[in-house]
Amino acid sequence: MSYQGRTRKFGRKRDQRKHLMRSLSRSVILHERITTTEAKAKSVRPYVEKLVTRASSDTLANRRFLLSRFNNDTMIVSKLMRDLGPKYRDRKGGYTRIIKFERIPGSGRTTAIIEFV
Repeated sequence: MSYQGRTRKFGRKRDQRKHLMRSLSRSVILHERITTTEAKAKSVRPYVEKLVTRASSDTLANRRFLLSRFNNDTMIVSKLMRDLGPKYRDRKGGYTRIIKFERIPGSGRTTAIIEFV
């Protein structure tokens, strides 16, 4: 029996989707709040939350894992390890919230704000 795939494709190929998730998560981490479409916000949420969970324990393996996800961008990794990781260390999950915003005229897509709690 075949089941539907769980990933949203956004009309992109696999590498393009991977880079889209990385750039969206980079923006969320740097700015701590971004406005995007609802579907992209729902897709980037688990990606960001797994990164924050990794950043909550400052080990060499976790730091190297985060560096590999962001192409050795030390600014993002240091923000994760120094600011966001310790802030959410005692929290079990649910580091982000998605607030539905307004519809985009013409296409009818719903915009959403994704931010840290």
